[in-house]
Amino acid sequence: MMTPVTSLVSSLGNYVLFMGKAVSSARSAVHLRREVFHQAVRLGFNALPVVMLASAFAGIVTTLQTAYQLQNTVLTEDAIGAIVVPTLMLELCALVPGLVMASRVGASVAAEIGTMKVSEQIDALEAMGLNSVSHLVLPRVLAGLLMFPAMYVASALVAVTAGGFAGEYMGFLSMDAFVRGARTYFAPFDAVYGMTKSIAFGYIITSIACWKGFNTHGGAQGVGNATTQAVVVSCVNILIADFIVAELLL
Repeated sequence: MMTPVTSLVSSLGNYVLFMGKAVSSARSAVHLRREVFHQAVRLGFNALPVVMLASAFAGIVTTLQTAYQLQNTVLTEDAIGAIVVPTLMLELCALVPGLVMASRVGASVAAEIGTMKVSEQIDALEAMGLNSVSHLVLPRVLAGLLMFPAMYVASALVAVTAGGFAGEYMGFLSMDAFVRGARTYFAPFDAVYGMTKSIAFGYIITSIACWKGFNTHGGAQGVGNATTQAVVVSCVNILIADFIVAELLL
C-alpha cells in the first residue's frame, strides 16, 4: 500500500513524464496554430467577464481597506494610491484571476479531455496515427501561456480603475490624489513581476488540467473526480508557485 509521500512522488513523476512527452512532440504540433488560437479564445476571452468582475471587487476592497487603515494617520491621500496600486500589481491582479481561472478553465479542460478519455476518443486519435498529446495538450498549454499575461494586464487596468473610483465615490480620496500617489511610487518591476506570475499560473492550470484529464478512469464519476482534482491541485500549486516566485524575484 502506497504511503501519502510515495503517492505524491509517484504523481509528480507521472506529471513530469507526461509533460516531457508533450514537449518532445512540440515539433509535430506546428500545424495546430489554428487550434491554439481557438483555445486562446475559449480559455481567455470567454472567461474575461468573471475575471474582470473579480478584479474590480479586489481593487475596490483593497482601496477601501487601505483608506480605512490610514484614515487616522498623518499620511496624505497620495499614500493610498501608493499602497494600493503596487499591492494589486504585485499580488492580487495575478493571484485572484489565477484562482478564478483555475476553477473555470481547469475544470473545463479536465472535464473535456476526461470525457474524451473515458469515451475512447483519445484511443481513436491514436489509432488514426495522430499524437494525442500534441493534438490535445500543447494547444491548451500554449493558449494558457499566451492568454494569462493578457488577462493580467486587463485585470490590473480594471482593478486600479475600480479602486480609484471607489475611493472617490466613498469620499476617502479624490481620483487625482489616487493617480498622483500611484504614479509617484510606480516601479516598472511591479508589472514585470506580476506578468511573470501570470505566465507561471497559466502553465500550471492548463498543464495540470490536461494531465488530470488524460488520467481519467471510471466513466462519469471518474470525470467528476478528475475535474475536482484538477481545480484543487491547480489552486494549491498556484499558491506554492506564488511563494516561489516571490522568494526568487523579490
